[in-house]
Amino acid sequence: MFSQLGNLAELMKNAGKLRESVAKATEALGQLQVEGTSGGGAVTALVNGRLEVVSIRIDPKLVADGDTELLEDLVTAAVNAGLTKARDTAAQSLAALAGGMPLGFPMGGMDPGSSAGRP
Repeated sequence: MFSQLGNLAELMKNAGKLRESVAKATEALGQLQVEGTSGGGAVTALVNGRLEVVSIRIDPKLVADGDTELLEDLVTAAVNAGLTKARDTAAQSLAALAGGMPLGFPMGGMDPGSSAGRP
């Protein structure tokens, strides 16, 4: 129990430095850009590290064919592929920043190893 208090004290001591690091990482994520493609490259979605779609490129041949259902499916697949790549890349970047500390909590916001809230 006392070792956990020491960890908390150390975290509080470094809170300003941690806040600055998170701000820099968030800015860097906005600069990160990855591509998701579908249809053998016929549709490309460019997504940034903040999980925002930056642009969509569609091969003009797809538009000329007039198959809007296929085009919609390809755009959806490309966007989802881009979002997945961006999420994975951002998670790797933030994990390196966190130095092995867990970045998230399970549902309810409780650490499963914690005894808080238990009778």
